[in-house]
This record gives sequence, C-alpha cells and structure tokens, in this order.
Amino acid sequence: MTQEEEIKSPDRLLEFDLSAELNHGIAVSNLAYAVAKELGQDEEFCYQLAIAGILHDIGKLKLTGYINGQENDPLLIEELKYVRMHSTLGYEELKDQDYSETVLQSILYHHENYDGSGYPSNLSGDSIPLGARILRVCDVYAALISDRPYRKAFDVSSVIELMIDEIKNFDMEVFLAFQRVVHDNK
Repeated sequence: MTQEEEIKSPDRLLEFDLSAELNHGIAVSNLAYAVAKELGQDEEFCYQLAIAGILHDIGKLKLTGYINGQENDPLLIEELKYVRMHSTLGYEELKDQDYSETVLQSILYHHENYDGSGYPSNLSGDSIPLGARILRVCDVYAALISDRPYRKAFDVSSVIELMIDEIKNFDMEVFLAFQRVVHDNK
C-alpha cells in the first residue's frame, strides 16, 4: 500500500485536513467569544478566548506525521494516545510566544471534563480554568455539527441531545449559556 493509499484508507481513524481544522478553529473561536460574553465576562477575556478558540488544536500539527501514516504500520489505539497529547503539545508550542495565561490555560485544559474524567490532568469542577470549560463545550459542538472523515455532521437538535447525554463533561452554567447562544443564533 502506498503512503497516499494509506492516508485515504477507510481504516484510518484519524486524518488531518488543514482546511477543516481551520474552519473548526474559527467555529470554536466565534462560539467561545459569544459564550464568554453571555456569561458576562469582560471584552478582554472574550477576546482572549477567541484567540484560544482559533489555536486550541494547534498541537495537532505536531502529530501530523503520525496521524497521516508516515510511521510504519501505526496502530489505531496508539493514534488515540498520541492525539490526547495535542493539548499539551499546543501549550508547549505557544507558551514562549507571548500569549496570555488565559489563552495558554484554555488550550492546555480544553479536554478536561467537569467530572474529572478528561485529560491531560484529570482536573474537575472549578479547578478547570473558565476558558477551558467554555472551549470544552464549544469544541464538542463544533466537532459534532461538522462532517468528519468517519461520519456525517449531526443536525443541531441531535447535537444538543448528545451533549445533554454527556452533561457530566460540562460545567452546567457554561452549558446553559452555550445553549442560549446557540438558540439565539437560530
């Protein structure tokens, strides 16, 4: 199998599409700004969260060689392990580039779940920075309303139902603000 065939193989769990990643970042950025505003945060915090939304998955760029099958016979389970490193890799990439702590902490912890089951540090509740709690909700929503290599996009109603089924992952106050934003934009 050639590298090109391997990259396009339906057996690949993960693929990296720069255009799709940029569109996802823009969607997360816009939503995060609006949710932070809905929560009554000041303009500077909202602006910093918009930056974090654009950059939240930048660590995936460090993983493209692995994800795109440039390693020999990569294992799908191994892909998941490496992809879970993207928030830490993004933080490491940006920490010396004059981004605010709000941006950096939001990126580092955007996969922490409110119940403590997330990564990279298994933080829970209010120990997760507010920006990360906002990005968590916005990231999930933006991913579910988009086509992925392995599935079609869900409609908004289905996405909200799926997110409610996983409510333990989200800060309830953030989730309710997110719902007001989504429903106001319909």
